[in-house]
Amino acid sequence: MLRSYPMIALSDIAGAIKRYPLVGMLGWQDVRQRYRRSALGPFWITLSMGVMIATIGIVFGQIFSTPMEDYLPFLTIGMVLWAFIASVVTEGSTGFIAAEAVIKQLPIPLFVHIMRLVWRNLLILAHNLVIIPIVMLFVGKSLGWIALLAVPGLLLLVLNLSWIALILAILCARYRDIPQIVASVLQVVFYLTPIMWVPKLLPERAAVYLLDSNPTFHLIEVVRAPLLGQAPTMANWLSTLALAAVGWLAAVIIYGRHKPRIAFWL
Repeated sequence: MLRSYPMIALSDIAGAIKRYPLVGMLGWQDVRQRYRRSALGPFWITLSMGVMIATIGIVFGQIFSTPMEDYLPFLTIGMVLWAFIASVVTEGSTGFIAAEAVIKQLPIPLFVHIMRLVWRNLLILAHNLVIIPIVMLFVGKSLGWIALLAVPGLLLLVLNLSWIALILAILCARYRDIPQIVASVLQVVFYLTPIMWVPKLLPERAAVYLLDSNPTFHLIEVVRAPLLGQAPTMANWLSTLALAAVGWLAAVIIYGRHKPRIAFWL
């Protein structure tokens, strides 16, 4: 029976991928509906993010005694990526719950709803990415060819967030208290991950726990490091690849086992 679980999950995932035009349309519709009748639309998020980054940069740059030309790009990229990660994880917790009406009425692959929320947040991420070149120009830095490594880094980030959202959507459909737990865990992870604080300020012993053993740090670093003109370390690449492999293996088994029950849990 265990062998059939991956086949059930992979069949549904493959069916969802074939419906990528539907996913694209639904994602666009979600963004447009959220900012309907708004003059700036999703750029309100960009404006809010820019103001927050400027405020945090001024305050914490002074606290950490870090040159603004180094700290501000580091903070900007970290905050933009964290907003994407936190949004996908949070929405993933209610991925199937929010799509209850569609799931009960239309026989489409359930993984469509996971792809939809990931695509929706990628669109919002694209709006927030506008802040990065503006900050780079402000501090007098430019992007080099090494910045192209951020593309495979972003793909790995999306790949990992997809299985996380899938597993959370399944668990939260069954246990409705988990979304509150996820929100609390995200707050803790935010402070444990070098987003507002700089890794070089850590003592060597603390770096082992807060950097090397922190998967969120590796997920952010494979995108942030190239944009800052540095190549991600081999540990960054191997950690994100291993996380994707192990995570998707677990997701496929869990999804295949519980997929028939999801509609009854909603």
